[in-house]
Amino acid sequence: MSKHIIPHSYQISKEDRLESNKQNSFLMWFTGLSGSGKSTIANVVEQKLFQQGIKTYTLDGDNIRKGINNDLSFSPEDRTENIRRIAEVANLMVDAGLVVLAAFVSPYKKDRENIKSIVKDVNFVEIFINTSIEECERRDVKGLYKKARAGEIKNMTGISAPYEAPENPDIEIKTENESIEAAAQRIVDYITPKLSKLQ
Repeated sequence: MSKHIIPHSYQISKEDRLESNKQNSFLMWFTGLSGSGKSTIANVVEQKLFQQGIKTYTLDGDNIRKGINNDLSFSPEDRTENIRRIAEVANLMVDAGLVVLAAFVSPYKKDRENIKSIVKDVNFVEIFINTSIEECERRDVKGLYKKARAGEIKNMTGISAPYEAPENPDIEIKTENESIEAAAQRIVDYITPKLSKLQ
């Protein structure tokens, strides 16, 4: 089937959109256990960027799982497909000239490597929200760990399914030692040079 797909050539390029937006575009990928603080920190980072006039969009597990990926389970195969689809959506948004923030457990290294291949290394910033399973379980903001311990949720990352931590993330945040505000500011400081450097 793919041999019959011929891309149409449009006149407005990514470079045109970056020039119009007066910013670079790329993907910031927040990975970590459920309850680690990914979405909370991404939210504060986006607010800071928005206040600077940066055009952004945040993707996270809940808004994706309720929409484009509502047909997927939490099996290893569906988790991989979940991340692949998100990466493709993020890639379109990067092409549209936006700074994309994506907050997903994304427990498998091979899936995060695949994201890089889809959006290209130069457009990928990996942010590891490194919070211990004990702290995530103590917070249990969504009650997921309690349900997993009771056997109501299968394939729960950190309980009955593995989490493969990044070995060389661009940024590592240890939420047990760093405030949300400080973490968000450190991320903004890291990506600021990237915002104005057209790739």
